[in-house]
Amino acid sequence: MIRKRRNILAVVAAGAMTMSLLAGCGGQIAPVETVSVETTESNTTSKTVAMGDRQIDVEVTDIGLSGSFTYWSAFTGDSATWEQERVDAFNEAYKDLGITCEVQYVPDGAGINNGKLLSAIAGGTAPDLLITDNPTSAYQYVAEGSFMPLDEILKQIDLDVNSFYDGCKDVMYYEDQCFLIPQDTNVIMLYFRPDIAKECGLDIDNPPTTLDELDAWAEAMTVADGDNYSRLGIIPWLDSGDDAFVLPFFFGADPYDKENKKINLTSENMVSYMEWIQSYAKKYDPEKINAFSSGLGGMFSPDHPFMTGKVGMTFTGNWFTGALRAYAPDVEYTAVPVPVPEYGRAKSSTFGCNVFAIPNGTDPEKASLAALYIKFCEQGSVNDDNFCQWRSIPVIDAAFDDVTLTKEGDPMYAMEREIAASPENGIPALCSVSAELSTQFQTLRENLIYDTSLDPATELKTLEEQMQAEMDSK
Repeated sequence: MIRKRRNILAVVAAGAMTMSLLAGCGGQIAPVETVSVETTESNTTSKTVAMGDRQIDVEVTDIGLSGSFTYWSAFTGDSATWEQERVDAFNEAYKDLGITCEVQYVPDGAGINNGKLLSAIAGGTAPDLLITDNPTSAYQYVAEGSFMPLDEILKQIDLDVNSFYDGCKDVMYYEDQCFLIPQDTNVIMLYFRPDIAKECGLDIDNPPTTLDELDAWAEAMTVADGDNYSRLGIIPWLDSGDDAFVLPFFFGADPYDKENKKINLTSENMVSYMEWIQSYAKKYDPEKINAFSSGLGGMFSPDHPFMTGKVGMTFTGNWFTGALRAYAPDVEYTAVPVPVPEYGRAKSSTFGCNVFAIPNGTDPEKASLAALYIKFCEQGSVNDDNFCQWRSIPVIDAAFDDVTLTKEGDPMYAMEREIAASPENGIPALCSVSAELSTQFQTLRENLIYDTSLDPATELKTLEEQMQAEMDSK
């Protein structure tokens, strides 16, 4: 699906709303209980159903239950239209078994970003299932007891959690229980303009793989126009580089030590990342970069600087191919794995997932029916048109084989599959203060960019202590 940029103010507001509602409910959400489901023989058959204007082959699992369940979807616009087609296909597939999904479209991450979901849980009016495009905050909701553990339910519907990519399991598990199930994921890559690279005398058949090579390409592509720039090779904090912990991941940094439950912002790798960011500010002058980039278009705009040739390279995900197709169809581009320092995570990626969750307190039978929808949505055939439009990828390797891009031998999609299988992949900084940690980290980085006299190690230590105290107080 389209990956929406996180709204920082909404996340902060949601955190405040969460604390307020917790206090209003006696200080905590009802404790999470493991759901007991009656073990039954499941029977899986194949069926052909309509999804939009196409026919797809799907698997249908009979677990001996019938009824309806409610579902909150975070998707809007064209994504909501696609979601409705998916729900309709599910309802057609399960009609003979008497199972129906009743979908509602709830903005702000299925109510996660604005407190609506927490209010519904507290008031006993929560949906039986939801999907959100904000996995970081969803994980924080898990830590606060909002969602139901899914291990037993997934066994009942024969959905094997071990089939998911290892990189997804960071968000799936909390304290050795599975709470969240990713629907799909994305791969972060370096996009570059071959025409600009050729103009600058760079070898497009040997794109950068190391940090030093990336820096050299960036310098070669940069063009000064008097006291300003007419083109920059790369802006490291543009697009996915603006996300809090995407680039630190490639530097090999782990912002949260899950084993010891410690915020970890002062590792050598994290300090090296911040020093690298600050080196660009010192070399290219953040005020000049800011003046250069002001007024430029966003990701889904024909004025995006990559599309207009104002930057030669950018860090972003597979969804950018959809934006390029829509707004700059004549622009030639190449995507390659993100270059890393020698100690970094080569040919890997962070995973940005849309995740399913079942709210705590859901009726066990409805939870089982809702889980059937999760299983239905993991099929490559169900997501095929979505994958083909945005080049997003399945979270289960076998599902790749049912995707048209795989069948057609698309080389970029094959590269994404290779990256997705890396054991280095993951979703960084998932903890009980995930949302606030990301926001505070972005603020710190901006301070270091615009005040290069600040020492990265010192500033990171201060934030680490602040966020550790915040987590310990929960």
